[in-house]
Amino acid sequence: MLPGMAEKSRKQVITIVGAGNLGYSLARSLTRAGFRVDQIVARDRQESLHRARKLANQVGSTAVAIPRARITSDVIWFCVPDHAIAVTAESLSRSSQWKNKIAVHSSGALSSDELDVLRKQGAAVVAAHPLMTFVRGSRPALAGVPFGVEGDAKAVRTVRAIVRSLGGEPFAIPKSKKAAYHAWGMFTSPLLTALLVTAEEVAQRAGIGRKDARRRMLPILKQTLANYESLGAAKSFSGPILRGDVATIAQHMRS
Repeated sequence: MLPGMAEKSRKQVITIVGAGNLGYSLARSLTRAGFRVDQIVARDRQESLHRARKLANQVGSTAVAIPRARITSDVIWFCVPDHAIAVTAESLSRSSQWKNKIAVHSSGALSSDELDVLRKQGAAVVAAHPLMTFVRGSRPALAGVPFGVEGDAKAVRTVRAIVRSLGGEPFAIPKSKKAAYHAWGMFTSPLLTALLVTAEEVAQRAGIGRKDARRRMLPILKQTLANYESLGAAKSFSGPILRGDVATIAQHMRS
């Protein structure tokens, strides 16, 4: 083996800060990909620590509260709400020597500068946002998931390699475009969900209950997504608007 090859092939030890929906999926995906998650760091509250301990048991890690955390890993990945990123980074800034460490957060809207307190202590910082939805009761794998990445060059290289190890797809997103990028994400999931809820309400006007409406919508929804994937938006559009059927649209409006 050539000098330096062992170091290059070594997978980083990673600390996860936050045991919410994203933290769960990330920690489990990292473990399956062969990374060692050494700590799950959580707020010093009973509910937060309970979730952290549960996750730690699943990935062979240790749960610890923020005030008692001692960071020794190579990579620290913040999976906390946007408003808590800078505050949590400040709280952990005294928990270790940050020189040569990689600090990551996963906000889609905020830049890597949220971790500036750690950058000033010698860490390379990066924002890496998975374009995926994470909700309670669902633990999506990260294989195939795009990650919008921006930050310090060293941290970007490290995170891109980690994302690829997870089977994800890293791509660059400039700081100045983060707000628009996050709005794009809003349209692809939460606002789409809002549209589906509206469709359920329309179904109720036709005498169809929400549960039945949800079940009966799935075939057309799946085919619409399949059409969009293979044909693009223009060729996937159908219905009376495309046909110019004004009378049918007028009936819709009256219903």
